Amino acid sequence: MRTRLVGLVTLTLGLSACATATDELKPFPAAAAGYQRHVIELPARGDEASHKVELIAGKTLEIDCNLHRLEGRWQEKTVTGWGYNYYELGPVGPGPSTMMACPENSRRQAFVQVGGEPMLVRYNSKLPLVIYAPADVQVRYRIWSAGPESTPAPPR
Repeated sequence: MRTRLVGLVTLTLGLSACATATDELKPFPAAAAGYQRHVIELPARGDEASHKVELIAGKTLEIDCNLHRLEGRWQEKTVTGWGYNYYELGPVGPGPSTMMACPENSRRQAFVQVGGEPMLVRYNSKLPLVIYAPADVQVRYRIWSAGPESTPAPPR
């Protein structure tokens, strides 16, 4: 009897967590055709104002020894009527690369990032971080943290 009760409690908690995750995404639009929605749940931190999240997008491609980037533009958008922010990456295409002569066996598979300014967003564990990107693009993220020290700027 106890095993059944534990199983039922586990199942109920699991379903409850699924319902909560779905409810949190209700205000956000569905992904457009050819796009995929990515959701990042951030853990709570003591001083969230000291942290930022860098959104990184790219593709795994076969490249040579040159430095490669992809073209694409991030946009911050707001859910109408809710005020929640979400992030959308426009179409991604070929970008610049260096033009060095490479050795014959230099071709390899590597993650090629969308270039330009890094997309740094506010760290907020209370809301999911919702990102829309073309379906063939990988979305990654990195947490940045500020140290406690600061340096005064001298007046001139």
